[in-house]
Amino acid sequence: MTQALQPTTIAISDLVAHPANVRSNSPESYTSENIAHLKASIAVLGLLQPLLVQRIDGKYGVLAGGRRHAALLELAADKSVKGFTKRTKIDCRLVPDDCDVTTALSFAENITQAPMNAIDEFEAFARMMEVDGQTPETIAKTFGTTVAAVKGRLRYGLIHPDIRAAARAKAITLDTMKAFADHPSQEVQKEVFEALTKEDAYLQAYTVRNALKSRGVQVSDDIGAFVRKVYEARGGAIAADLLEEHSVLEDAELVEIILLEKLTAAAEEARAEMGFAWADAVTRYDYAAMAEYGRVYPGAVEPDAKGQKRIEAITAELEQLEREMEDESLEEDAYEALYERVDELEAEARALQEAYSADDLARSGVIASWSNGQVSLHVGLVRPEDKIESSGKTSGTQGATGAAESDEISYPASLTEDLKTERAMALGAAMAMHPEATLDLTLFKLVTDVLTSGMGVTQAIKVDARQEYRTHAKMDEIDGTSLEQVAEAHDALDLSWADDAKSPADQFALFRTLDAGEKAKLVAYATAATTQSCFARDRQRDSLMYDFEVEIMPDIRAHWTPNAALFNRFKKAWLLKILGEELGLAQEAVTLASSTKKQVVEFCEKLFAEPFATLTEAQRAAVAAWCPPMMQTAGVEPVDASEAETPEDETEVAEAA
Repeated sequence: MTQALQPTTIAISDLVAHPANVRSNSPESYTSENIAHLKASIAVLGLLQPLLVQRIDGKYGVLAGGRRHAALLELAADKSVKGFTKRTKIDCRLVPDDCDVTTALSFAENITQAPMNAIDEFEAFARMMEVDGQTPETIAKTFGTTVAAVKGRLRYGLIHPDIRAAARAKAITLDTMKAFADHPSQEVQKEVFEALTKEDAYLQAYTVRNALKSRGVQVSDDIGAFVRKVYEARGGAIAADLLEEHSVLEDAELVEIILLEKLTAAAEEARAEMGFAWADAVTRYDYAAMAEYGRVYPGAVEPDAKGQKRIEAITAELEQLEREMEDESLEEDAYEALYERVDELEAEARALQEAYSADDLARSGVIASWSNGQVSLHVGLVRPEDKIESSGKTSGTQGATGAAESDEISYPASLTEDLKTERAMALGAAMAMHPEATLDLTLFKLVTDVLTSGMGVTQAIKVDARQEYRTHAKMDEIDGTSLEQVAEAHDALDLSWADDAKSPADQFALFRTLDAGEKAKLVAYATAATTQSCFARDRQRDSLMYDFEVEIMPDIRAHWTPNAALFNRFKKAWLLKILGEELGLAQEAVTLASSTKKQVVEFCEKLFAEPFATLTEAQRAAVAAWCPPMMQTAGVEPVDASEAETPEDETEVAEAA
């Protein structure tokens, strides 16, 4: 059949779509963005493969090559491209008019063209540059793509030939092969490849990347960017990559030396500014080693008149910022800007109201380390030999948070009202989950309202069959445990009697046939919906609800978990105080003291979502039980973890921080 296909040339203007083309019902195949590469290639290299055409009404229908036809039409219409007009003749192969396999021909040309192997593609780009003398720019123009995309393919094509051969032989995966491109030097690549495959172990991409890290630091790495200017000034070797950000600072030892020097300078600057006795630096903060150090904290001082006036101004601005941050329509960037401003103001206020004692300054210092891509300062550290053994706190010290003793946690009115709502929701969930007790409470309230003094028993529940309307500034962000529990309780109700098509009398008749347990669930659910905003009860004022809550909700944490919505509304100093003094996470509070409030909030959210495996039993118990004191059931003592020992392995905690 193919021998009957006559070679010919036809003007672009005489070419039209053929209805038997197998792509004729896929117009997306011919869109400009999908043929951009093809258009660019034809513009530079010409048409490499003839079109398959057949006569149709005086024109020539393109039976196979529709995407090439679409690219040619765009080239003819593009005045900036030279050599293509509507009259330009194109190489074609003419299918006879009486051919009875036109669709088969179209299908065969499309289906038999297998896509290139990825490694073949990478190597082809590399050969274009090495053999043909092309540049990434000319290659990009030829194939209608970006220079960055070409360089990305070139990097993989320039990986050591032995490693590419291993990928072709399926000895390693394509992703593993690509990982070797993290270092531009083929010699380094081969050394690492041979070392990792010496024992015929299964090679993975992350193993390769970890091994290459010991052979240098990429310039885009946070440490690489931090030391690069000094590194280059000292003549440090750089293995250049086609993509600048993947170039590698090869002298890892010099990188470490420069990093330590810059950390030492930062520590010395902080020492001079704050008046400490000594300064030191470590590239990585070793929690086990630093556990031997003591720590001093600034104590409260009375600001002068100017300082007091500034504190009053800061307080007013913080209150305004808090109101602005509660605006749910705020864009993320605007919210983050307010967040940063709050951090700045809180830090300024602390500086005006806190100071280290002269004795503490004389024996303490500052250590700088590299953490989370930046210099982290650990201030007020006391070397083991300089520690003062004492059963109490030394002068000028407090908890592990860096907050002054007098800086007690207080709750703004808006937050207080919202916490009342959350506690009411949790209480409602507990009531719905304890139908027998709630049924007794409801019936008792109804009976006493009628037969005794009525409202004097308790005003904590509304049993006049009106669901309590609950308001909250951030209802969409709060922990949803209680809502889920109430929803589960609702799903378990027998509502077969509640048929709107039936009369109230018929519904009541069906209701009366329910067993006592089902009725109890219905009454409990309805009563739970009446719980009003509340905090822990005063036994003298409401002994009924005081004892009832102790019975059904001994621990509010079974129905509610602190999350970012709550922590965002706390001051950073409060969060550090809670971590250090109430949860026993003194070292973590110290480390986070130099972090932003956002980072502290993220740490707290992770901690409460899933307590870290490195916590001691006392710390774990404290985290599992903690809540704002007025939210817990009255009479329940909080777990004291202030004396908890620091875990030996703090890796997970450090990562979370």
